[in-house]
This record gives sequence, C-alpha cells and structure tokens, in this order.
Amino acid sequence: MADPIHQSPVTSHFAKLCDIVAKLRAPGGCPWDAEQTNETLLPPLIEEAYEVAGAIRAADDANLREELGDLILLAVMHAEIANETGRFNIDQVLEEVTAKLIRRHPHVFATSDVRDSDGVVKQWEAIKHEEKNGAAGGHYLSHLPAALPALMRAQKAQKKAARVNFDWTDLSDVVAKVDEELAETKEAIASGKSEAVTDEIGDLLFAVVNLARKSGLDAEVALQRATDKFVARFNRVEDELRGRGTNAEGMTKHESLGKGVHLVSRFDIRHLLVILPVPNDPAD
Repeated sequence: MADPIHQSPVTSHFAKLCDIVAKLRAPGGCPWDAEQTNETLLPPLIEEAYEVAGAIRAADDANLREELGDLILLAVMHAEIANETGRFNIDQVLEEVTAKLIRRHPHVFATSDVRDSDGVVKQWEAIKHEEKNGAAGGHYLSHLPAALPALMRAQKAQKKAARVNFDWTDLSDVVAKVDEELAETKEAIASGKSEAVTDEIGDLLFAVVNLARKSGLDAEVALQRATDKFVARFNRVEDELRGRGTNAEGMTKHESLGKGVHLVSRFDIRHLLVILPVPNDPAD
C-alpha cells in the first residue's frame, strides 16, 4: 500500500504550485497568465486531458507524468481565477471532492455492505442522483454532461440507463437494431432528404456505440484504433506515391498503385483499406 498522502512531500509541492500560479497572475507577474479567464483556458484544459489519454495509451510514463502535471496546473489556474473574483478557492475544491469521495463510498467509510464493483457503481449513481435531484425529483439522465464529445456522451447515457436495467437483453438484439438503423439510413439516403439522412445516421451511430458497449468494448477506444489503422495505411500509400514522384493531392481516379487497385481523388475507403495492409495491432 502506498504511503498516505500526508506523509509525502506532495502537500508542500502542491502548496508551492498554488503560490506560483497566484504570483504569475498577480500585478508584476506574467502578462499572459494574468490575461487568462476560465473561458480562455477551456481549450487548453480539454487538450491536456486528451494528451494525458495519449500518454496512457502509449504506455509512456515519463510523458504521462508531464501531462498530468500540466492538467493539474490548469485545474489550479481555474481555481485561482475563481478565487480572485470571490467565487471559490482551491481549498474549497479539495474539501468538496474529499467529502464527496467519503460520502459516495459508504462501503469503505460507513456501514454499507456492498462489496462487488457492479454494486459499488450502482450505489455511487444512486447517491449522486439523490444529491443532485433529491430523493423523489429530477430526471435520471438530467445531469448527463452536454459538453461531452458526442461519442462519449452516447456511451455514458447508455451505461447509465443500463444501470437501472433500461437495456437490451441480448447482444443479438443490438445487432438487429444496427441492421434496422442501417436499412433506415439507406432509405433516407434514397429519399434525398438531408434532415432524414442526418437523423438516421445519428441513430445508426448511436446503435453502433451500443453494440460496442454490449460487446464489452469502449467505443471511443475502438474508433481511435480504427482511425490509427486508417492513418497508418494512408501514410504508407502516400510514401509509395512520393516514391513515384507524386503525392496525395495529385492522385486521380485513374491512378493505380499495386495490382491495379485504383485510388480516387476522394480516397474511396473500400480501396484504400486494402491497398497496403499493415501488420496486425498486437492489441487486436
């Protein structure tokens, strides 16, 4: 078991970080830091969160350590900006999250007899729902974050609904739903109605996210891996083209590479994905 936090130098390091951020924003500090607001620091906050994710996926501990530091720095800066206008401070942030962890883990800090992970998650959701809405008020999904990326938000909505048994019973039912939505998408495309196509493609994407979830997969991770494969294949095609004295921008539908496989100016995916196969991902 790791040493308790209060027995490590981390508290003094954190206090020093808070002091540095305050000094950077104070008169005579850094002009750039002083100009920042919660709104201007929102894009960097999101970017740093994704860079943390990238470091984790790459199993790069040195980079992960650095990116976590950047993310913590931005959290401290957001709290310092709020402190300057009398809204809240970093101590209140830490106090609130500490109290929340204790409150939502009654199986550790109180008398709940929940012991398995599934029970813990359901207990967490029940406590959270009561905190946010009261015992008898509010919709269950009312606090689903609207600012989440669409794929992540869809998956989170499905997971939360499944915790109260609002879910498909069998995987085959989800596959059938995907087939149904694909058929409806084809009909919408044939109709030529843009709004209908938008609706049906949205339904199809939602169903595919559900298929990933019911298969025990994270849709975000699966799509990220598929995109990485596509980029790797595309890069190999581009390298081959450069070897022939051209580039991706110069491709035409009559140009071929390899065994008569045609590349189109819009990069037909069916062709591109089979031109130059890449080694299998060890994680597959």
